[in-house]
Amino acid sequence: MLPHTTGVLPSHGTLPSVDFAAHADSTLVDGAARLIPIVQGEALELPVSALTRDGLLEALEAVGAKGSHGEIVKVALEGVLYIAVGLGEDTSATSVRRAMGAAARALKGVDRVVVSGEFGVGAIVEGLLLGGYTYSGLKSEDSGDGEADGQTDERPSAPQITVIGRDDERAEFEAAATTGHAVALARDLVNTPSNLLYPEVYASYAEKIATNAGLTVDILDETQLREQGFGGITAVGQGSAHPPRLVHLTWAPENASAETSIALVGKGITFDSGGVSLKPANGMEQMVMDMGGSAAVLATSCAVAALDIPVHLEAWMPMAENMPSGSAQRPGDVITHYGGITSEIINTDAEGRLVLADAIARACEDSPSHLIETSTLTGAQMVALGKRTFGVMGSDELRDRIAENGRELDEPGWAMPLLEEHEEEISSKVADVKNANSDRFGGMEFAATYLSRFIGEDTEWAHVDIASPAWNSGAPHGFTPGRATGVPVRTLVETIRGLV
Repeated sequence: MLPHTTGVLPSHGTLPSVDFAAHADSTLVDGAARLIPIVQGEALELPVSALTRDGLLEALEAVGAKGSHGEIVKVALEGVLYIAVGLGEDTSATSVRRAMGAAARALKGVDRVVVSGEFGVGAIVEGLLLGGYTYSGLKSEDSGDGEADGQTDERPSAPQITVIGRDDERAEFEAAATTGHAVALARDLVNTPSNLLYPEVYASYAEKIATNAGLTVDILDETQLREQGFGGITAVGQGSAHPPRLVHLTWAPENASAETSIALVGKGITFDSGGVSLKPANGMEQMVMDMGGSAAVLATSCAVAALDIPVHLEAWMPMAENMPSGSAQRPGDVITHYGGITSEIINTDAEGRLVLADAIARACEDSPSHLIETSTLTGAQMVALGKRTFGVMGSDELRDRIAENGRELDEPGWAMPLLEEHEEEISSKVADVKNANSDRFGGMEFAATYLSRFIGEDTEWAHVDIASPAWNSGAPHGFTPGRATGVPVRTLVETIRGLV
């Protein structure tokens, strides 16, 4: 199973400990609380399970349980704690996953829990792991701040949860647990404050995490980037005291598919002030999450290795800090990207596409059959699709596959077009392309058009804009905590599995 980040990052989230058992024997059940999913209908319905007992239904009805989605009701019978979680009238994987996320947050103070897998082992495990994730950050032990965004100021003790299923469901459990831990890894990285996660340090963390997962790692420093012509990464990073990096991960098992090779690219802007084109101060603290695409790529790559997926995978994580200073790039500058394309800088706050262009151009040198890039790229994504739905642009088949996978996994994605008018608008009078459009319309699609200029001719590709879905600035919901969400790790893992 994928290792968590304990001992690597300066702070990490806490996850429930989840294991699998094929039989509900007395050693598992005795002394443990029992988590019971209930269905709302004309009458309250309990699952047929060895964990239920006579009188439980009546006890739940007596305290007013309705079975509405996410409802948590606790009753004690003969010294056993029963925790009922409502599924509503919907028993789909999405409903189960969300309900189990709510249940996981209700397990505070419970040491040991058992749950039966009748409603889907994979959905139950993912819901419990992802919903049970808590990030307490770097608060001092005597902090008295109370709760914020559903998180407490103390690191909670993680409950031990046993999922009971059939022997043939063990593989489903392992896959769900591995993917859940990968999402937690991405969340931990994104949640880490930018003064503790700047490019040099981030690259070092990535090397340790990826090496432990069995990946090969190569890192280019600022001198190598400059010498090898990575003009986008160096231009964005030149305003910061913390120089940029490019991290390259490789997974190449002996049984890798001969037909499919996949490149992943993820934006790693460890903090985005906007540079000279400075962002408004309100909400700028959330720009700690602007490396969410690279975190998702690292976590996905580790999950692919842990799941032993037979695919040749190359992952690229361009890392830079976008800061204003006397050495920062300016609007009107012309830079030369890796591979030779020149770009006029219109807006230094459109920096993510500059580092991604370099990494995409380098990745395409190896002629992958598919390239998937993900990034917290544009505010226009939020305007077009809201806070929870990511946009996907690129080659029709791969674009549609990713969007559909996301919706099925409750990481909603929506296919968006590349706009014909942007093909002309992207032209510059002093360079091959310019990095921002002249008005505010179609900004998400313009960024994708920009990136398309760096894609190899024979490579299917997709750009996944997760600007808002990667970060939850509100209260927890379903299996999604406050702050970092880990989107789109699960979608990327499922897409890669489907391409092999």
